[in-house]
Amino acid sequence: MGLRNERLRWQLATGLLRTLHLEQLASRYSRKTVLAGFSLVNGGLSIALVSFVALVTQEAFIFPSLGATAFILFYVPLAEPASPRNTLCGHLVGAIMGLLSLYLFGLQNQPSAFQQGMDLARVGAAALSLGMTGCLMVLLRVAHPPAGATALIVSLGLMPDPAQLPVLMAGVLLLLAHAFVMNRLAGIAYPLWSARKPVPPAAPKTAGCAQAR
Repeated sequence: MGLRNERLRWQLATGLLRTLHLEQLASRYSRKTVLAGFSLVNGGLSIALVSFVALVTQEAFIFPSLGATAFILFYVPLAEPASPRNTLCGHLVGAIMGLLSLYLFGLQNQPSAFQQGMDLARVGAAALSLGMTGCLMVLLRVAHPPAGATALIVSLGLMPDPAQLPVLMAGVLLLLAHAFVMNRLAGIAYPLWSARKPVPPAAPKTAGCAQAR
């Protein structure tokens, strides 16, 4: 899996360089330098896009866990956690569990933990939100690690308003759209919804049937 992901990252970087007629950079610099530069430019571009939309609309399209999502979408684009299904559903589960925890512990109208500090109710909300997010992602088969951070962002009071949920999910959609375009431009079959299941290797054929005695 490691070698496969390494090949995909190289295909993504060199494919985009060819699209931009900059393929000479791939031969001029080492593979590590090209991949590091690609991560710098593409990661920054993806977050800048979402941040610009947040600036124009003055809505919370950008939030910390999107940074981890952006890294996964371009570092292991064909891995199951990077699929649109896992990314969208994972963040949705995390946000809903964060909101549910806030209401269960009566914190929906309280200042965030960063303003007020931690207390027992906030500890309970944080623990419950992350635990339930992990549990549901496993049960629903939508594992997306950055969604755990989304659950904590909400349960710690940074995005406590249910009206922010559609905006939060719109930010995820923007990031996914950028990942889809960039990966497809590079010739990588980034999925429209769910990751393709790996085909198991065929069982070796026996040399012949046992002869009856």
